[in-house]
Amino acid sequence: MKKPTLLVLAAGMGSRYGSLKQIDPVGPSGETIIDYSIFDAIRAGFGKIVFIIRKSFEQDFKDVFIAKLQNHIPVEYVFQEIDRVPEGIEISPDRTKPWGTGHAVLMAKDIIREPFAVINGDDFYGAGAFKTMSDYLSNLSPEQQTQFSLVSYQVGNTMSEYGTVSRGVCQGNKDGFLISVTERTNIQYTRGGIAYQEPDGTFVFLKPETLVSMNFWGFTPDYFTHIWPMFNEFIKANHDSLKAEFYIPSAIDRLISSSAASVKLLRSNERWFGITYKDDKPLVTEKLAQLVKAGVYPAKLWK
Repeated sequence: MKKPTLLVLAAGMGSRYGSLKQIDPVGPSGETIIDYSIFDAIRAGFGKIVFIIRKSFEQDFKDVFIAKLQNHIPVEYVFQEIDRVPEGIEISPDRTKPWGTGHAVLMAKDIIREPFAVINGDDFYGAGAFKTMSDYLSNLSPEQQTQFSLVSYQVGNTMSEYGTVSRGVCQGNKDGFLISVTERTNIQYTRGGIAYQEPDGTFVFLKPETLVSMNFWGFTPDYFTHIWPMFNEFIKANHDSLKAEFYIPSAIDRLISSSAASVKLLRSNERWFGITYKDDKPLVTEKLAQLVKAGVYPAKLWK
């Protein structure tokens, strides 16, 4: 059975963070968060890593990852750029950012031929989440090629101490399949608990165990067949927009509502953490040091 591939979304420049946070060292031996994701993926049974990056920092990525990973797992790079759109589409010259996570995944359509998982490059997901996803992808039957998956987290395990976060709130059915993902912004700690803010300023509270998406998706190559026509539609309608983005959850919602695909809602009890703001870095460094001390990870990942 062919091992699944891990697709790492790392093309974002970290505008809120202020630097290229995907390659910022946070581990005791200079490891990045991506290093821990790849280490966990290898242990879980993934067979290849594909990075989605920008051409402008290709050399930075090669300097950080190629040498250390070459004896551990095959690695490939794919570029996400503003002009990677269907022929004949004219993009506004004032556009500065690519077209979102859904567009990013499509950039890998020519090099992925096996089931694959998608993660953010600046999020720590935990070893258990990778094992859950790997096991699921590795056991898909030929009849399940339109049965995708999502590792969900309890919102109480995904908060930042230093600012608001955006999360996709998941609704599942009794059979454990995803019904919808609704993006909620400005989720924060309040005196009354965890809540997000509506446009009119009112707070809507979420139970800590509410399941949310952290963009840890599982797909088969059928994903590309379904999503590429959607992106064509999107880009024709938004080619002159400066900010419109094509997101994975929106595309998946359309597939679910049309019964073109289903999404198994997998669950993780891991505690997510990541670097959204500068102030997050010391806490991430401390948590990783604790995991090393507890023996979850070696002090030096790549010996």
